[in-house]
Amino acid sequence: MSSILDEYEDSQSIRHPVQHSSRLSAANIGITHSGFVNVRLEEEKPIFNKQRIDFSPPEKINHFAVCNNQLCMSLGKDTLLRIDLAKPDQPNQIELGRKDDSRVHKLFLDPTGSHLVISLSTSECLYLNRNTQKVRSLSRWRGHLIESLGWNKLLGTETNTGPILVGTSQGIIFEAEISASEGSLFNTNPDQYFKQVHSLEEDGKPAPVCCMEVERGLESKVFIIATTRKRLFQFVGRVADGSEQQGFSSIFSQNQELLPSFQEFPFNMGYSEITFYTSKLRSCPKAFAWMMGNGVLYGQLDYVRLDSLLSDVQVWDYTPDIDFSFNKPISIVLTQFHFLLLLPDRVKAICTLNGQVVYEDVFPDKFGTLKKMIKDPAGGLVWIYTEKAVFRYHIQREARDVWQMYMSMNKFDLAKEYCRDRPECMDMLLAKEAEHCFQNKRYLESAKCYALTQNYFEEIALKFIEAKQDEALKEFLLKKLNNLKQSEKTQITLLVTWLTELYLNRLGLLESDDGKHGVFQETRDEFRKFLSSSKHKECLYNNRTTIYDLLASHGNVDDMVYFSVIMKDYERVISHHCQHDDYSAALEVLSKHCDEKLFYKFSPVLMQHIPKKVVDAWIQMGSRLEPKKLIPALVNYSQMGSTQQIHETIRYMEFCVYQLTVTEEAIHNYLLSLYAKYKPDSLLWYLEQAGTHASDIHYDLKYTLRLCAEHGFLQACVLVYKIMGLYEEAVDLALQVDVDLAKSCADLPEDDEELRKKLWLKIARHVVQEEKDVKKAMNCLSSCNLLKIEDILPFFPDFVTIDHFKEAICSSLEEYNQHIDELKQEMEEATESAKRIREDIQEMRNKYGVVESQEKCAACDFPLLNRPFYLFLCGHMFHYDCLFLEVSPHLSTYKQTKLGELQKKLAAATQASKSRHRPSPKEKEKEEGNDTASLGKGSAGVSREQIKSDIDDIIACECVYCGELMIKSIDKPFIDPQKLEEEKSSWL
Repeated sequence: MSSILDEYEDSQSIRHPVQHSSRLSAANIGITHSGFVNVRLEEEKPIFNKQRIDFSPPEKINHFAVCNNQLCMSLGKDTLLRIDLAKPDQPNQIELGRKDDSRVHKLFLDPTGSHLVISLSTSECLYLNRNTQKVRSLSRWRGHLIESLGWNKLLGTETNTGPILVGTSQGIIFEAEISASEGSLFNTNPDQYFKQVHSLEEDGKPAPVCCMEVERGLESKVFIIATTRKRLFQFVGRVADGSEQQGFSSIFSQNQELLPSFQEFPFNMGYSEITFYTSKLRSCPKAFAWMMGNGVLYGQLDYVRLDSLLSDVQVWDYTPDIDFSFNKPISIVLTQFHFLLLLPDRVKAICTLNGQVVYEDVFPDKFGTLKKMIKDPAGGLVWIYTEKAVFRYHIQREARDVWQMYMSMNKFDLAKEYCRDRPECMDMLLAKEAEHCFQNKRYLESAKCYALTQNYFEEIALKFIEAKQDEALKEFLLKKLNNLKQSEKTQITLLVTWLTELYLNRLGLLESDDGKHGVFQETRDEFRKFLSSSKHKECLYNNRTTIYDLLASHGNVDDMVYFSVIMKDYERVISHHCQHDDYSAALEVLSKHCDEKLFYKFSPVLMQHIPKKVVDAWIQMGSRLEPKKLIPALVNYSQMGSTQQIHETIRYMEFCVYQLTVTEEAIHNYLLSLYAKYKPDSLLWYLEQAGTHASDIHYDLKYTLRLCAEHGFLQACVLVYKIMGLYEEAVDLALQVDVDLAKSCADLPEDDEELRKKLWLKIARHVVQEEKDVKKAMNCLSSCNLLKIEDILPFFPDFVTIDHFKEAICSSLEEYNQHIDELKQEMEEATESAKRIREDIQEMRNKYGVVESQEKCAACDFPLLNRPFYLFLCGHMFHYDCLFLEVSPHLSTYKQTKLGELQKKLAAATQASKSRHRPSPKEKEKEEGNDTASLGKGSAGVSREQIKSDIDDIIACECVYCGELMIKSIDKPFIDPQKLEEEKSSWL
């Protein structure tokens, strides 16, 4: 076990390793300012973090192997120690059982950690499976000193290795297969077969096979890499699908005709070692590093190339302090960006990007010479052992400083890949790239990079201004603008305004140069795209006045119109077109955007020049426009305009009235005025189809009457008078036009016969006195049944003879006689009816009904004759009190109240009658009392009879079962809802 002193020394070596940092400061890359402040709360852990395993071996460690968290080490002469790193407290120690002088030459552990091959110095081999404790001999391998193994990563399992390659110290490559099963009775050896497939040479002599690697690529390709002391061989071939178990013989046979592809280096240090880097477990390696005499050959593996698997190869020379005479490199391990060289007393980490030593860790002499360095692909841990101790390295965030190396090599794209999640590094990188591009006069690229940095905006802008690079400055401002947040309104406003000025300056220069028309058009398109950007629409809208001023100061009318359209400032666009007498374009903008307010504002101007198109646009807008608001424009140009303008005005008014069915009085009045002035033929037709009732029309009757009177349209005036109900004025005015028109007016007051007669008398007087046409006057009598011959006789002059209306007089007399006869007939019929009524009354007085003694009340089913009762014509009989109870619920509130009052009056009258019939002790008083009682009885009897009659009128006016009360109660339930529950409980 390690002592306290050992642990202290280990901690010191971990905390203060010899490191050569390659990080570049901000000053080295020419960055003046950055918006990021790099604050670290604790010291950053190194990339390579060494840890000594708390293990003191009982014997010297000879060899060591680790793979898939399975660790195997050879101790002393005959001991093998196995440790499952997932269960480090359960080590497994196995004795090899060798009594000769053999010692372990090398250990080989497959990628699964299941198969361990032990090469002995006596040219023998042993096999041990992870699941067994028994060490078995590989008899077929005897006689060969094994230097390397090429495991089969595709077919290897925990119980079988599949075909594998075995390299010996004599340069022979064998193909073999090992199985962990016990085999058959006659074959108990684990090695299934062992056959030679190839041999390697150097300088015409056999050379030991130092390392071998087998990989599979696309399309069943197989790549085999084998190394000797100073040569690296490649074997490439295809294996047919399903024939993988047949091994690798076909690969080597395919390369027999040609010399195998290899790379050779002159210097030989007695051995070599190759290592590979795999990014993910069970995937193909991406890079390799071969440690040989001349240095380290590093490169990528390209599985697509046909001629060679190796690409981008380069040789990194050993550092000057490495002297083969006393500190030759022992082992090598490759990581993503470094390869680690193991020397006898230290470990060096060299960056594969620039060949610089970035880490050097010196081991104390007390541990002894370093023996071997191995990397476990499963966990990525690097293991180093000496005869006395075991160490391991954790590799943490290896790519943390790669961006700086790429940046120093001006490989900025690669550098960005490794600092995407570190904004402070990305900022430094972009600043370096921007400066690099600026120095190389790639100003546009420089501007794009500068825009992404946090450097001072003013300094960068001044750099481009001083260099007179307006295009680069514009690109920088655009990128900066796109990176700003919406909340940074002041910065956005500044950049938008500045960019607008730059664009306008550029357009002004290009416009004056006839040879750059194409560039001018591209710049204009770019500028308009900038103006129409939705991202900056709010800023442009809020500062549109400034933009308008800039456009106006440069005289850029076209772009100002374009910007007005984007800002939906159509008023400015239309005003521009009108100022340049381009009224059609103005109307096109109006029609396209359908803004009602703009129609109202610009219609007067447009109507003056293009009336037909304007009216077409109005009609197309339909009900979206309020015709009332367009009247000022129409009135203006209908009074002073041309015939076309007047015609278009009438056309639009007719569209409003007949198509849109506008009911506004102003529209109808205006159309009537246009008809009266310019289209009188349509006036009367309009008035007739508008309706004859005041509720149907939408024009002003008084205004229309005055308008028609001013223009002498008498027939139209008559029509208006008729609608207004002024029939006398209508007849008077109609008589000036046509008697027939007057007759049609005279028949209109159908409910007022007196007025009708008066109107017809007017017509008759006009015919007699004005036209002096007796025959036509007689026709008036036949047209109106209200007029008689005697009504119109006063209108005739004295000299008229009776012959002209003899027939009319006779006809009138006949009508009178007929009327007298009708009255006589009606009188006789009335007399007969009165006689029959008197007979019916007399018959009813004498009518009676027979009630048998066994008759019962229809309501209570008790004998009827026990109490006062009622007999109805339908045959139903009720006791007085039973009928009262049946009828009362169906009476109205008023009748119920009245019935209650009558009952009270009847009870009071009955009580008064009884008190008057009491006897007196004195005779005189008795006589007086009798007289009074008789008088009182007569008075009370009359009162009771009247009360009873009133009660009978209420409750006995009809049978309660056959009368109207039963019909009205059809919707009422048989049982009162208030008594329903009580009724239900009575049935239980």
